[in-house]
Amino acid sequence: MGKPLFDANPSFRSTFNTVVNMKKNLSQSMLIPIRRDVKFNLNPDIITTWHHSGGPISTAFLNTFSIVLPVGERFFIDSVRAYRDQIKDPDLKKAVTAFIGQEAMHGREHEEYNHAFFAKVPVAPKFEKMVRRLLSTVTKRAPSHIGLSATIALEHFTALLADSVLSEPLVTEGADPGYADLWRWHALEETEHKAVAFDVWEAVMGKGFVAYGLRSFGLVMATIIFWGLVIPVLIQVLRTEGQLTNWNGWKKFYRFTMGDIGLIRRQLGNYMDYFRPSFHPWDHDNREHLKQIDDFLAQQQKLAA
Repeated sequence: MGKPLFDANPSFRSTFNTVVNMKKNLSQSMLIPIRRDVKFNLNPDIITTWHHSGGPISTAFLNTFSIVLPVGERFFIDSVRAYRDQIKDPDLKKAVTAFIGQEAMHGREHEEYNHAFFAKVPVAPKFEKMVRRLLSTVTKRAPSHIGLSATIALEHFTALLADSVLSEPLVTEGADPGYADLWRWHALEETEHKAVAFDVWEAVMGKGFVAYGLRSFGLVMATIIFWGLVIPVLIQVLRTEGQLTNWNGWKKFYRFTMGDIGLIRRQLGNYMDYFRPSFHPWDHDNREHLKQIDDFLAQQQKLAA
């Protein structure tokens, strides 16, 4: 049996590692997230109509995405926590603790959100149960690095969607303020901690060819599995809501995701950037959005008063 490629070809390994380590950018400096206990007063009666300008298809899409968030975030927490004792960098340890705290808060608020959705759409709790079972199987049976690879891939997803929410006001324009605020808060904190799990990956797996291959494979599989699960459920949700043939709604959805607003379209290049060997989440430095946090929290305090 021949040696692995990177052992049989030292020059290849040397070149690969040079490419990985070539870019030393200040944008990759450690950013420590902050756990914030924020609660939202959501109106459950408008769960299927809260995004007025986006229309019923866009609302159903975000509602379907919300189904997987509480169970997904518990999976992320478990995947990162499995490596916490191996982390030597004290700043990264602090970041991991804050990451876990933020994800726990996100899960709590989306559980309340989902409770209203589950009451109106019977397929929604069944989908959550299926995703929970799938992620539980990965946690129990797959090697820990597989779970962490899936986590950094899905964190890449959420970071890209968060950037679209924060950079394009039309994404939430015309939406109910309570639901819009929840998604904006989630997007802010996803941006703040978007590199934490990735930094854990590099700390425990390194930056070599094997680590690169595993993380790239993780994104390919996460993409296939995520959309392979979400799209059929979205169709069932729309059928339940009587919106499947709402062509005007589909036009709005196209505008919202792939058209001029482009929640998904505008992130395709950033999605592909993940496959660059020297990739780091802060290469796409959008931390200017985090300047919104203080004003956002002050607004939420006024609403709660």
